[in-house]
Amino acid sequence: MPRSYTPGLKILSHTKVVKKRLLPMKGSVHYKTGDFVNSDDVVASTEIPGNVQMLNIANKLNVEPENVPACMLVKLDEKITKGQIIAESKGIFGLFKSQIKSPIDGTLANVSEITGQAILAEAPIPVEVDAYTSGKITEVIEDEGVTIETKGVMVQGILGVGGENQGELLQVTSSPNDELSHAMIKEEHKGKILIGGSFLNLQTFKKAKQVGAVGIVSGGFDYTDLSEILGYSLGVAITGSEEIGPSLIITEGFGKISMATRTYELLKTNVGKFGSINGSTQIRAGVIRPEILIPFEKLDVAVEEFDESDLAINEGSLIRVIRAPYFGRVGTVKSLPSELAKMESETLVRVAEIEFEDRAVEIIPRANLEMIFT
Repeated sequence: MPRSYTPGLKILSHTKVVKKRLLPMKGSVHYKTGDFVNSDDVVASTEIPGNVQMLNIANKLNVEPENVPACMLVKLDEKITKGQIIAESKGIFGLFKSQIKSPIDGTLANVSEITGQAILAEAPIPVEVDAYTSGKITEVIEDEGVTIETKGVMVQGILGVGGENQGELLQVTSSPNDELSHAMIKEEHKGKILIGGSFLNLQTFKKAKQVGAVGIVSGGFDYTDLSEILGYSLGVAITGSEEIGPSLIITEGFGKISMATRTYELLKTNVGKFGSINGSTQIRAGVIRPEILIPFEKLDVAVEEFDESDLAINEGSLIRVIRAPYFGRVGTVKSLPSELAKMESETLVRVAEIEFEDRAVEIIPRANLEMIFT
């Protein structure tokens, strides 16, 4: 039987998930191998050095650089507050003294008798990494973080924005074909991951943000609205660092597109459960998909694991088209012709015969397909 290897999109009801939770720089790890953690447990923390400011003490006090240490009123590493007098000239007969006040809260990091300058450091910035999901720590990376293994439901989207959030899943629309409207968003949706249907507009997103929803899952969204949320046109760079409030995951594509039935039903069956959502996306090499992860309460549940052969599509495989003009559409592989086919661009490529959910059949380049694991 013909086969083709393609990127994969996971829609899984029982799977094992492994997450590495790492600090941006070395720090302290707070758990050990074998420990069980909850999603909001801080597994590692560190401090990023604060901003520094240079003060030319010699120039401001009109003294020689070698005399600057004697003019300092605070010691190295001593805490200082904004407006505090940190240096003072000797003056003339104790009079006409010049003084220098600290422009920041922080510490005195260094004083040079060669340049006559002092370095003031702002307070370090604390950085904490939480577990993101409940699970068991299977590895501790010394001074950097941990690896967490869990089992649960995994639903990946085609595109997302916004970082990590956690909350209870809540179904808002009645079917995958319904639009998530402004009127459907309520005050009690604070802290919830909202499951929509085929579409939501910018007004609806803003209301969800206003009430404090932590995540939204929708079949489609408008590209122009997405650009307005971000403040720039979305390119091919990685997303996920945007501070936009709710994490937004688009499961199908741009425009009004009904959420795939399998995706909607899987999320629907997990309504009321606590989950983690992450909008981070990267389409290029090192593909990262936005995801909703719903961990099981118990880890002794049997799950299916994948190997390289699962990346192969063949006749009967469920796929999604990832490029125009059929972007976002879901279908089944009818056949994988062995001969090359000529496209409108005059290029010869390997293709697949795809039957979409509406029974329409199209010939699609294999490079424009991704596997849907279910």
